[in-house]
Amino acid sequence: MEPTSIREGTTEKMSLTTKVVIGMVLGLIFGILLNVIDSPFINEHLVDGLFAMIGKMFINALKMLVVPLVVFSLICGVAGIGDIRLLGRVGGLAFALYITTTAIAITLAIALATIIGPGSGFDMSGISVSGLAAKQAPSVWDVFAAIIPTNPIAAFADGKMLQIIFYVIIIGIAALMLGDRSNDFVKACEYMNELMMKVVEIVMMFAPYGVFCLIAKTFAEQGIELFLPVIAYVATLVSALFLHLFVTLMVMLRLLAGLDPFTFMTKIRPAQIFAFSTASSNATIPITFRCVTQRIGADNSVASFTVPFGATINMDGTAIMQGVATVFLANVYGVELGIVGYLTVIGLAVLASIGTAGVPGVGLVMLTMVLSQVGLPIEGIAIILGVDRLMDMIRTVVNITGDAVVSTIVAKREGKLDMDVFNDPEAGVITSDEFEIDTEAEARLASAAHPHNDP
Repeated sequence: MEPTSIREGTTEKMSLTTKVVIGMVLGLIFGILLNVIDSPFINEHLVDGLFAMIGKMFINALKMLVVPLVVFSLICGVAGIGDIRLLGRVGGLAFALYITTTAIAITLAIALATIIGPGSGFDMSGISVSGLAAKQAPSVWDVFAAIIPTNPIAAFADGKMLQIIFYVIIIGIAALMLGDRSNDFVKACEYMNELMMKVVEIVMMFAPYGVFCLIAKTFAEQGIELFLPVIAYVATLVSALFLHLFVTLMVMLRLLAGLDPFTFMTKIRPAQIFAFSTASSNATIPITFRCVTQRIGADNSVASFTVPFGATINMDGTAIMQGVATVFLANVYGVELGIVGYLTVIGLAVLASIGTAGVPGVGLVMLTMVLSQVGLPIEGIAIILGVDRLMDMIRTVVNITGDAVVSTIVAKREGKLDMDVFNDPEAGVITSDEFEIDTEAEARLASAAHPHNDP
């Protein structure tokens, strides 16, 4: 049997990304329909039952991949770079770009919100909130001191990504210093990295169904009418997010890497879809990593560091939300922040983004810290609480796109971007029969390749 027969008809199959988009659109339509019907029985057994269960299972499956994928890919990346000085250059450039994009994002958000002025004349009657407490603003010294884990095992168990990244980089550097004695260790990590990518492919088999359930549940619960009281806030926030996504990040990509933004956006689309569905930068790490390496062409040695690093410290979308929300609530309560207040918001947002978990809803926790520091009532969060889930989905798309842009820029500037892959529209595309395995054919191929076992 010819090897090509195992994948016969692959090019005629629907791509996984297309199937996920279909699942997302159907989930949107079905969710809005269920919201209009508003049946207690359907809500209990379908929306909060079956949809919630499948959606949570899919999110848990994605999160299951994050820590082992980051560990093994990062070790392979450090070993692949092979030069500690080059590793420092890559890390320094990535950190500078991430902090810069976050600062630009929140400055843009505050400027746009100041011009539009959302929240003026808003009626606060009937708005109440409970269970929210202000988060204490960390000092810059506490932020950087917390990077070093006191207990690496606890950091792995709790999924503290910045501590995990620091510890694994130290392990990788130590392996480099041991020289040839680390060869077996590195080979084992390379095997585990390939194994984890196969696990990613297995999880992706169920992506269209998981995405459908997540989107359907969200819109069945939220509906469209929640947008009406805060339409100015939503419009300003979405405008700022899209402006940063399609202008700021794409201009940086063109100026710093000389790459075509349209091609890049086409290549990163699968990760954006998953980010929108999960509202979690961390849960999207496996898909972002796959897109950056296999679709865009960044070398594993760069992407294995910059992608998880970005998912941990790069919160452009979240910073934009904080800027718009702060201006909105300042207008609602009639508080004049002034230049000092706005600079405080910018500084806090950039500082808080370092080490903040990339999980759904974390933006609201960070917002309580910002509001308390500029003298705005924490209770104001209740006004935007209803629409935050949908806004979280959009800002997560901005977050992971920023991660991919910086990863691509760093790879290009270090000469570790495969332009043939970047320019190939079919590179890294997963088709619907990608996972169909003809066991007998595979066995025959394996037998032909290895006619006998080595002693």
